[in-house]
Amino acid sequence: MKALLSVYDKTGIEELARGLSELGWDLISSGGTSAALTAAGIDHIEVAELTGAPEMLGGRVKTLHPVIHGGILADRSKPDHLEALDKLGIGLIDLVVCNLYPFSSDPSIELIDVGGPTMVRAAAKNHDHVAVVVDPADYAAVLDELRAAGSISLETRRRLARQAFAHTAGYDAAIVEWLDEREHAAQSEQSDADVSALDEAALLPESIHLTLERAGGLRYGENPHQHGARYRVAGQHSWWDDVVQYGGKELSYLNVFDADAAWRLVHELPSSPTELAVAIIKHANPCGAALDADLVAAYQQALDCDPQSAFGGIVAIGGRVTMAVAEAIAAGPQADVIIAPAYDDEALAQLSSKRKATRLLSAPSPEPLVRQYRFLGASVLVQDTDRFLADPSTWEVATARQPTEAEWQDLRIAWKVCARTTSNAIAIVTAGQAVGVGAGQQSRVVAAEIAVGKAGDRARGGAAASDAFFPFPDGLMVLADAGVSAVVQPGGSIRDAELIAAADEAGIAMVMAGGERHFRH
Repeated sequence: MKALLSVYDKTGIEELARGLSELGWDLISSGGTSAALTAAGIDHIEVAELTGAPEMLGGRVKTLHPVIHGGILADRSKPDHLEALDKLGIGLIDLVVCNLYPFSSDPSIELIDVGGPTMVRAAAKNHDHVAVVVDPADYAAVLDELRAAGSISLETRRRLARQAFAHTAGYDAAIVEWLDEREHAAQSEQSDADVSALDEAALLPESIHLTLERAGGLRYGENPHQHGARYRVAGQHSWWDDVVQYGGKELSYLNVFDADAAWRLVHELPSSPTELAVAIIKHANPCGAALDADLVAAYQQALDCDPQSAFGGIVAIGGRVTMAVAEAIAAGPQADVIIAPAYDDEALAQLSSKRKATRLLSAPSPEPLVRQYRFLGASVLVQDTDRFLADPSTWEVATARQPTEAEWQDLRIAWKVCARTTSNAIAIVTAGQAVGVGAGQQSRVVAAEIAVGKAGDRARGGAAASDAFFPFPDGLMVLADAGVSAVVQPGGSIRDAELIAAADEAGIAMVMAGGERHFRH
């Protein structure tokens, strides 16, 4: 039995090679893998010695040879294949162990692997007779099976072949995306074309090759009768990969979905390093958010927005959880998930004992979102992720009354909270604290009524944001009648003049965000 070993990632390769050698396998290797085996004192034959053709073109050509691919691709059930190999003096290869250059980590022409994918695909195609291993995590299982049964079962070979094709598919997808990015960069340097058109070409190319790899199981999907799992884009790293869970049940689909929303909002809210944010999310919408220099105060203010809705929600803490923060959370309503960058040991022990049903997560900062996908059967809607385009300093005050400095600060917070709330959305913020959020309404007036209903007297002197323009003055008047003193909205309605006049009459400041809308469905 012969095995061909040619890997970039040499994790575990010495142990695998030694185990195969002890089982009587003949080993073939090339390049850096051969050097590693030589250094470990493991007998093998180099590819160049087997083929009689030295490596050439700086290593670009070494395994692309009939002696290699004939030995891999021969169908053992066809006598003419075996006769052809015998006539040419080509031996069979029964196991191919190969992983590819790490293109995703450092994309370049030189890291586009040719020989590796060719061997992997050849072995995977011929999995009825040949086993292929692309993941070092499979080495031990392969050795165990060989030691126990003397061969690798067809079931295992099929599983490994599927994994191999997924490996090369993800590799090719990463190359396509890199080439799209290079083309976009070249056009940006050489063309006078509109920048937005170039951005669209980069974000929405002619084809998108999305390869996903399973990154972890979920307790269930959106509902208990649905299955769910978390996947990541092959070859890419997600902040979720570095999340640590301290006890509690396995996360469900909605736990992950809502925790992601909460964690991103906590990182978006602060406008200076001295501001610490807390966000509470329920059903993907903020039911509380606040900024303060003290995390205990920020948590209490976020909770006070809507303590009833906060029950069973996600609490995102934008700083290290100390004992004082833990005691405040433990005194509050039950949360499904608490997520923070870190916990003091005593704080973790306190929350673990007081909130046994709560999943406690520590997490790094989230990576930026680039594209969003929404599957509609065989059709897919693709868009670049909603982001804040204009700095608030560029917003225009449309009314006679100007916002105060405190109102400007609240307008900025309300704008961010509102943008991350399901449309139609209204958010009211007073003194750095969200006090009322109206989410997911068909009518903007009703969204405003819900927001002021939750805010009560706290709306007085506060600032409000609307995720889209007010089509009529009625929604604006709901806010004005509740005592809101400043409002930010995109503007752009044919009735803007009517809205401005109504705001002036009510004595409130109205700011236009330059037409920047933040619908969220």
